[in-house]
Amino acid sequence: MKLIVGLGNPGKKYENTRHNTGFQVMDEIAQELHVDITQKKFQALIGTTQVQGEKVICMKPQTFMNLSGEAVGAAVRFYQLSLNDLLVIYDDKDIEVGSIRLREKGSSGGQNGVKNIIAHLGSEQWNRIRVGIGKNPNIDMVDWVLGSFHKEEIPLHQQALSLAKDAAIYSITHPFMETMNRFNQRKK
Repeated sequence: MKLIVGLGNPGKKYENTRHNTGFQVMDEIAQELHVDITQKKFQALIGTTQVQGEKVICMKPQTFMNLSGEAVGAAVRFYQLSLNDLLVIYDDKDIEVGSIRLREKGSSGGQNGVKNIIAHLGSEQWNRIRVGIGKNPNIDMVDWVLGSFHKEEIPLHQQALSLAKDAAIYSITHPFMETMNRFNQRKK
């Protein structure tokens, strides 16, 4: 069994913000796998499907970003999942728009939702896909992450969403190290 979690904030107000990138990737995954992420459980919306015989739970926590660990921790404990079977997808200000990075472990990097997940799981050892939202030193970070993408960034962002979706789906049936080798982008 695999648990794939996209991080974001619930509600129309936040729908197209940079901070909802994880939700946007989950929407792409849901469309590709034909799964409805509408069941309310674990303070989250979830949907369940099968991929080549592997049960997959897709999750969008509804706790607001900074409390994402409440939903993720509850699901991991309920299903008695190994942390190797958890994949979390979220926005990262330290990665440029249009790029993604996959890692098997790591600190929060200042991302409060990730910090909360680490606290609830008691570990930094879980798979993640970080989707770049960039940063602007002239704009307050809260305003930046809760703002929308600029018109010229949208095609790059859409490309990253698609790549993150493909990586997440590939990881269901392949070891995460292989997924990282295939999808981590290198600067040329």
